[in-house]
Amino acid sequence: MKKILYLSIGLLSGIVLLQQSSCSKKIENRTDNIAALTPLDEDLDAGNWKTILLSRPDTFVVAAPAATYTGELNEIKGLQQNLSSGQKEIIKYWSAGAVLRWNEILRELVAKHNLPPYQNSDTSYPIPSSLNPFAYPEFPFSNPPYAARAYAYISAAQYDALVAAWHYKKIYARKAPYLIDSSITALVPKNELSSYPSEDAVIAGVTAEMMKLLFPTEIGFIEQKAAEAEQYRLWAGANVRSDLTAGELLGRQVAQAFTAKAKLDNAGKAVGTPADWANLETQTIAKGEIPWISLELPKRNPMLPFFGNVKSLLIDSVTMQSLLPPPPPSTGSEKMRQETDEVYSYIKNPSREDFELVHFWADGAGTYTPPGHWNAIAADDFINQNYSEVRWARNMALLNMALMDAAIICWKTKYFYFNPRPTQLNPAIKTLTGIPNFPSYISGHSTFSGAAATLLAHLIPERADYYMQLADDASKSRLVAGIHYRSDIEQGIITGKSTGAYAVQRALIDGAE
Repeated sequence: MKKILYLSIGLLSGIVLLQQSSCSKKIENRTDNIAALTPLDEDLDAGNWKTILLSRPDTFVVAAPAATYTGELNEIKGLQQNLSSGQKEIIKYWSAGAVLRWNEILRELVAKHNLPPYQNSDTSYPIPSSLNPFAYPEFPFSNPPYAARAYAYISAAQYDALVAAWHYKKIYARKAPYLIDSSITALVPKNELSSYPSEDAVIAGVTAEMMKLLFPTEIGFIEQKAAEAEQYRLWAGANVRSDLTAGELLGRQVAQAFTAKAKLDNAGKAVGTPADWANLETQTIAKGEIPWISLELPKRNPMLPFFGNVKSLLIDSVTMQSLLPPPPPSTGSEKMRQETDEVYSYIKNPSREDFELVHFWADGAGTYTPPGHWNAIAADDFINQNYSEVRWARNMALLNMALMDAAIICWKTKYFYFNPRPTQLNPAIKTLTGIPNFPSYISGHSTFSGAAATLLAHLIPERADYYMQLADDASKSRLVAGIHYRSDIEQGIITGKSTGAYAVQRALIDGAE
């Protein structure tokens, strides 16, 4: 009971909001009945596309074994004779696309672990540790910056692994089992893509390794999903076992490069120490400004105050520094008073439309976060584009690298200026959602949304106006909710668009266009 008594009003309101808005955010069952992936273009030359970390592949995949191939075909025939209804449902599920399904699984893991810890008996807060992930609070706390980084690393690793797979497919040119033996039934759409190595096994191997790094308490679940994602290819007559073995090995090898990068990207230093946190406040006071303080009771540790030092997968540190926006209005200025009054004017008389907007974009505790929301938006539209698996991976990688970079520059800005929330300057402001436990300037939702909309508008230009409207809606939702000033959301959109433009530049030179 003592822990419950210490919960902040902000966190409680966020939980209530999550319960009210969960019907619009559920992942499960949303894509259960979509058709199997039938790409308009298999992107047969994707083995030549520019990778992110991986050097040009040379000896990752050895030649496909020939001596055991007849036995491997017979294994498929034996499996197909006794397929259960459950196995057929698994085939239907995974045949919609491996990149899509793994992205949905990742969003579910993010939502499951996006829970701030309760305080200790002395009112301090425990911090999750990757060195002891099962201890309370379990590692990770997948808050927005952590989630953005997780989406980016997994998507980028999937992309590099599939580019390598397409490289070897062209070299070895092994036909799918259903094209070799007419007695094998194809339970997925047929295509002319080489079956060796299996793209589904490549994705399963690389994703499992990355997910185990990022969500170490979920290893059993992750490996079970990886096994299922490979096994269905045998049941469906699409791959023999050696296709799967080679693909999984390739995927896990590619993951090693991204794991090494992740361990040295400064994310492990993003929490800081109590002395570091106190220094941020001292520096802000020395500049003559009112510093941000946690409004939770008891005061909570600031959320990842040094995430702005994380190394990007896309942008170098000098360029990242150049994206730092100009300062917000001084906390003692007339401009800040006017912006605070504007926030109060929204909160005094919120409309039904305001509530709907705030609830739809809340993305607070227990959700897949703002980056996950944009992943869901993108996935829904990518389904309609009928991309190949490798193009799915490429586009998701571009999106999520843009979102990770948005998190880096946004968090760098937040803790550089250490600006207070509207509720701190005017306690009469009662927000329509929980009060985030980090400084106000710039808005994370606005920065994430500007970056995502910019990249998606490039990928699907006929939807550009739609994406920009969504970004504006997400941004405005934070103003009418009472948790951001106008300068926060306006500069957040500008900074997000600038960040997203670097992902667009990458898209123009990667060989896929």
